[in-house]
Amino acid sequence: MTPPRLDVALVDRGLARSRTHARRIIEEGRARVDGRPADKPALAVADTAELTVVDVPDGVEYASRAAHKLAGTLDDLGLDVTGLRCLDAGASTGGFTDVLLRRGAARVVAVDIGHDQLAPHVARDPRVDVHDGTSIRGLDPAAIGGTVDLTVADLSFISLRLVVGDLARATRLGGRLLVMVKPQFEVGRCRLGRGGVVRDDAARRDAVLGVARAAGQTGLALLGAGRSALPGQDGNIEFFLSLRHEGAPCVVGDEAYDMIERALQEPRGVPGAPFDEHGKVHGS
Repeated sequence: MTPPRLDVALVDRGLARSRTHARRIIEEGRARVDGRPADKPALAVADTAELTVVDVPDGVEYASRAAHKLAGTLDDLGLDVTGLRCLDAGASTGGFTDVLLRRGAARVVAVDIGHDQLAPHVARDPRVDVHDGTSIRGLDPAAIGGTVDLTVADLSFISLRLVVGDLARATRLGGRLLVMVKPQFEVGRCRLGRGGVVRDDAARRDAVLGVARAAGQTGLALLGAGRSALPGQDGNIEFFLSLRHEGAPCVVGDEAYDMIERALQEPRGVPGAPFDEHGKVHGS
């Protein structure tokens, strides 16, 4: 009898929710076969092999791969979300919501244009207010119970420049925003490389600067910029912008340009890397 593939074996032994989830675990380098790292989903696994998954937060897998991106950024910034009411814009399976809940957020409003996508352990958390079938574009804060203290955003197939004003209106004055810039949805088709990957540094720079400028026009001050802890699933380099709602237009000046340039040039976590940010969520 042919031994099962590693991704299938992880599901069969209850270590992954699905083959997609299993492949994510393997791609993240967290699967172990008899104590040794395994990086190929198709690896044949004997029935007697010991399978483990490492780096499982709180003993329960995050709702999505994207959760690790937000978790890494919160760590880099030293942001404390304890007791905050948050908005997860583009919640999807709830990776960002999952991180916020585990870090002590009082409530998370999970907004997504899709339906019934939240991972079960996120959807059943009493601190989550689910708003399925809801577009961020044109969102009325009253529809989600008023403005929030912190907004996080992971949106696809739309430019952040088109919705950053809506995100600002949903966030209280003095509140904070962490938005993930995906250059592949900012630069236009003519600047996309093969496979939908942005490989040109100038195009990435234009993408991040474009979102920062649009944010400034809506009253959001740029406090920090940095690379995501993980690339997009297709290999695109992605970025986080840390913003504060000032309520009046903010100029993207030399300091902001320098932060963005460092984010473009330096990998996350090296000495002198970006996110040289000013202040934490509380007391902003």
